[in-house]
Amino acid sequence: MIYPFNAVEAFKIALDIEENGLRFYSEAAKKLPPGTVADLFVSLAQEEVIHKAKFSEILADLPKERPSFFDPDNETDQYLKMMADINVFQQGTATIDAALADVLTAKDAIRLAMTFEKDSVVFYVQLKNASETAADKLSIDRLILEEAKHLRKLAIVYNSLL
Repeated sequence: MIYPFNAVEAFKIALDIEENGLRFYSEAAKKLPPGTVADLFVSLAQEEVIHKAKFSEILADLPKERPSFFDPDNETDQYLKMMADINVFQQGTATIDAALADVLTAKDAIRLAMTFEKDSVVFYVQLKNASETAADKLSIDRLILEEAKHLRKLAIVYNSLL
């Protein structure tokens, strides 16, 4: 069964994605030699912390109503967390280490990060499309804009390395 989503659920996912992003950027920065790309990844890791705080504030201010369907086992939240974990910034140190094992250059690291950021944007667009209310769609747009900012920063640095 496909469930409708709301902004509360989207922001819960966003918190997981930001945590996964923080782990990725922190680990990637350690693997890279000092310089522009490593500095960018440290900066993006710090932004993930800021995003988590910002998204937590937004989540606290959102109405707590739930979708109007019976979900006694909280399957929707479990599904959303699983989707965030497997589709965006793969969760867990072992998985991040595995993704970074193929990174041999700064350009490789940026390409991988850009893929993760694009996946985030696509994921949020999917959530937005599955949301029921205009208010929820507008709130999810805020998530999309934040991820798009990261993608732009990565693309700028990537293009400077060409």
